[in-house]
Amino acid sequence: MVFNPTRRQFLLTGASIATVVSLGGINPAFAAADRTKITVRVETDLVNLDPANRSGPVDLNVIWSVQQGLISFKPGSTEWELDAAEELTQVSDTEITFKLRPGLAFTGGYGDLTAEDVKFSFERFINKDAEGKSVTYAKDWSALDRVEVTGPLEGRIILKNPAPALYSIALADGSGRIVSKKAFEKLGAKGIATQLIGSGPYILKEWTPRTQFVLEINPDYKGPIKPHFQQIVGKPIGEQKTAEIAFQSGEIDFTAVDPENAKSLAELPDSTVKQVPAIDYVWFGPNIEKAPFDNVKVRQALRLAVDIDGILQGAYAGLYPRANALLAESLLGYWKDAPVYQRDIEGARKLLAEAGLENGFKTRLTIESTARYQAIAQIIQANLAEVGIEVEIEALESAAYWALGENDASKDLELSLVKFNGKFDPSFQTQWFTSEQVGQWNWQRYANKDFDALHAKGATTVDPAERAKIYVDAQKLLDESAAFIWITHNLNAFASRKWLEPGVLPNGNNWLYTAFAETAA
Repeated sequence: MVFNPTRRQFLLTGASIATVVSLGGINPAFAAADRTKITVRVETDLVNLDPANRSGPVDLNVIWSVQQGLISFKPGSTEWELDAAEELTQVSDTEITFKLRPGLAFTGGYGDLTAEDVKFSFERFINKDAEGKSVTYAKDWSALDRVEVTGPLEGRIILKNPAPALYSIALADGSGRIVSKKAFEKLGAKGIATQLIGSGPYILKEWTPRTQFVLEINPDYKGPIKPHFQQIVGKPIGEQKTAEIAFQSGEIDFTAVDPENAKSLAELPDSTVKQVPAIDYVWFGPNIEKAPFDNVKVRQALRLAVDIDGILQGAYAGLYPRANALLAESLLGYWKDAPVYQRDIEGARKLLAEAGLENGFKTRLTIESTARYQAIAQIIQANLAEVGIEVEIEALESAAYWALGENDASKDLELSLVKFNGKFDPSFQTQWFTSEQVGQWNWQRYANKDFDALHAKGATTVDPAERAKIYVDAQKLLDESAAFIWITHNLNAFASRKWLEPGVLPNGNNWLYTAFAETAA
């Protein structure tokens, strides 16, 4: 899923401020000589450093560097390894015991990391605040009943039901980061959103909004992860082209790039480019509560009228893989035999005639205002015009677009083009299409009790083969609705210096700064 709230600006307090890198960039000769520091490009500024209310991958990647979890992802893998926990044992389907490493200490003078901090951090997700509000990522711990403290460094995680996704969605992910209870009681929820207190390998040395953040090795860290670089500087650069220019000039050492430009960037003398298949999901579809899209024949007509292969050629340079269902090939529950709908103009016209719309109709397609989404929208607009559907394109700036997920604003949508980031368990992807998400992130307003039941069953089924079948069945229901016209799962490409090995996780959106290392290039 993807949270994209209105940008906010925060000032970092309670930390010494390092020297700010000039906006003119880093001298390439200096950057080449100083291998103790790297500069990476991030697409947006930091927004919220509270792991329970983080805004997305940029926040999470920094949080991972500063705060520990009981476990963490292994570099370049969806598998996990012990982190703050010395021992972690699955006693039964509903009980996990843990024992913390001794001597782990929070920065800022907030004392040692204890089992009480684990209990506080995890139970925040199931407890509402004084205003009766839940944290943003409450669903990550929906299976949690309680955490019992059995000793200063030991405890038991008690679940209400089996939760096979808990390790990848919560424990190893951002929702499994351990917050200092003392720091939270002193700073409050607003305070920990801007002051990152942790026990991990790095400290957040500086955060200059809209300019940069600086991670620096934590001299008091006693955990198992050994970061390579003394300092990591993150510079927010929104435009991809601007970032690629900054990379060519030597201002940054690592950036995501457009796959279309991978070849030319790889030809630079001190550059290497890697491509990573993504697990995102890009689609467009109608609000099925609104006429005429409440008629399944109209939705089926849309699906036949639009040329997905043409979109991939025209908007993605023919480099991105086609998506035919929700889940990407690398995920449990991938539907290998999902139907591949080819463009059929006559079939679309026939369906529209059967729906009493042989003369066509007018509608509006809402998109986030980016060059790629504009290109996609224009192809859809031209395709639908050939079957008599006149499309007005409504391009919204990012904040306004993602605000459609609040206060039931999506009820006024007609057609929408959407891209959500994926995670490593299929339950994360399916949750956004449940009935309870109507009015929030389910912009097609798809409500199906059978789908809801499969989502719930998949979240509690332990056997992998049985889970896979459940998620295939769930995707078949989405296909029957014709409410979702899948485009691609995306393709990630990254440019870095030849001497730099990036710590990119398999989804491409998340990076382990602690795993960035110098190679023997």
